[in-house]
Amino acid sequence: MTGYELRKTQEEPHLLEETLSGLASAMADPSRAKMLCALMDGRAWTATELSAVVDIAASTASAHLAKLLSSGLLVCVSQGRHRYYRLAGSDVAALLETMMSVSMRGAQAPVTRTPLALRQARTCYDHLAGEIAVGVYAFMQREGWITDDGSAVTELGKRNLEKVGVTLDPRTRRKPCSACLDWSERRFHLGGDAGAALLIAFEQQGWLRRTPGYREVTVTEEGKTAFFRVFGVKG
Repeated sequence: MTGYELRKTQEEPHLLEETLSGLASAMADPSRAKMLCALMDGRAWTATELSAVVDIAASTASAHLAKLLSSGLLVCVSQGRHRYYRLAGSDVAALLETMMSVSMRGAQAPVTRTPLALRQARTCYDHLAGEIAVGVYAFMQREGWITDDGSAVTELGKRNLEKVGVTLDPRTRRKPCSACLDWSERRFHLGGDAGAALLIAFEQQGWLRRTPGYREVTVTEEGKTAFFRVFGVKG
């Protein structure tokens, strides 16, 4: 929350509650929730594509998208004749991932309720999630590549990440590194700028192959060997 927003909430005591209520309302509709989940793949989608995923009319999709835009959950980018919608930022993605985790707490057998492909590897906005990502995080924490709370990459970690082709941005404006709760595994995977850099490197080296329009990620044969060799994780 910015200083201006904090002052506004102090001047108007009920503003925070009203804003929170409005945000919850925007996410409460099942169709809008499906749109948000689809956009968790980190890409920008057109209204037509989103209406097809949710299986609703284009006019209905437009109304839902307007609601999500006004709530600040989405942003719209125009390119040529097309308008693309994407999540407003990594903070929105982190909120959604946390909500997924909370929503599954009451499930009797949460692992079996998650599709196998998504359970193994998927995108969480701009970083990797799933069994492999959780394994990578555990290795990095155990070997001292990241701090115990996952809030920073250590000097040892930076040197070792460079060896596997991961480039960190020293001037990033977002969190350099963060522990993101994995909704299917109930353990942490790596988020923040470091998490995004890992996903980019894994893709560039051919360890992973993303499925266009979906969160699912395929681990290549080369990737299976590399993940075990570098991180001790079976792909």
